Amino acid sequence: MAETERENIRESTLEGLDTAARKGKHGGRPPAITDDMLHTVLRRGAGGESVEQIQPDLIIPTGKRKGQNPSVASIYRALAEHAKRETYPEVVEQAHADFAALQVGEVPGPRPAIPDRLSC
Repeated sequence: MAETERENIRESTLEGLDTAARKGKHGGRPPAITDDMLHTVLRRGAGGESVEQIQPDLIIPTGKRKGQNPSVASIYRALAEHAKRETYPEVVEQAHADFAALQVGEVPGPRPAIPDRLSC
């Protein structure tokens, strides 16, 4: 009986998450590194400063840690995500298109193969 109750709770939770996602609401903490902060890190990094030198000047604008400095690990994580988006922009665009199709109830079609950038 407890197993059935647990399964019912799980199903209702998943339904609630699905409903919220359709409304454009997603759970989780807001990102600590905003686009403006990332731009600052990239600009100052291009000028020769290290992440450790830039980090004390950055302030988290929202969320639980509002007003504090982001961790160095968060900055490196944001830089890695940025590099991934810059390296494979077509994959990011395809993922956004697939997500939009799922939101309106369509099933995304097959994707063309991505050419290997190293063999070019």
